[in-house]
Parts: sequence; structure tokens; C-alpha cells
Amino acid sequence: MNWLLVIVGGMVGAPLRYLTDRAVQTRHDTVFPWGTFAVNVVGCLILGLLTGAVAAGSHLQLFLGTGLCGALTTYSTFSYETLRLTETGAGFYAAANVLVSVTAGLGAAFAGVSFAQALWV
Repeated sequence: MNWLLVIVGGMVGAPLRYLTDRAVQTRHDTVFPWGTFAVNVVGCLILGLLTGAVAAGSHLQLFLGTGLCGALTTYSTFSYETLRLTETGAGFYAAANVLVSVTAGLGAAFAGVSFAQALWV
């Protein structure tokens, strides 16, 4: 039954990632991959909240953490877009993508853990 929770979470996360990426990216006239940045930071925040939530059961972790966030976030696209920026001569944007994405992702995860722990302590 656990595998079904992961599948259903992935079925929600994958289209959500695509639609969010397209919606965010079309609003920005830049080569910076804002859509991928947005889904990755939101996914880190959700995982942080889930990690910090003592009351979160294993079924919720499988559905949200593994399924939804696993399909929502994307390290491969982040890597590809960074490489593409470098290859097209946008080295500044590539470096900014790495620095800002990692910093914001970790910050969102820590903030999520802290917020969830504050609610349940």
C-alpha cells in the first residue's frame, strides 16, 4: 500500500511542477530559470515542514515527502539549466543559479523545520 501513496503523490507533484514552472517562467523575461528555482524552493519548504512536524505519520511522509516533493522538485533540471546557461555564455546567471538555489533551498528547509517545530512544541 505504501507504493500507492508514493505514486499518487507523484501524480500530483509532476503536473504541479510543470504547470508552476511554465507559469513562473512566462512571467519573467530572462534566461534565469525562475520556474525551476520556485518549485525547488517550495519543495524544500514542504519537506522542511514535514520533517519538523512530529505528528506527521509515515503515510503522510510517503505521500507528501517521497511522492509529491519527489516529483515536484528537480535536481536534474536544475543541473541541466545551469549547464545550458554556462554553454550559452551566461556564466553569471549559471553561478547565480547555483548559489541562490542552494542557499534558498537550504534556507526554506530550515525555515520549514523551525516553523513546524514551533507549532508542535
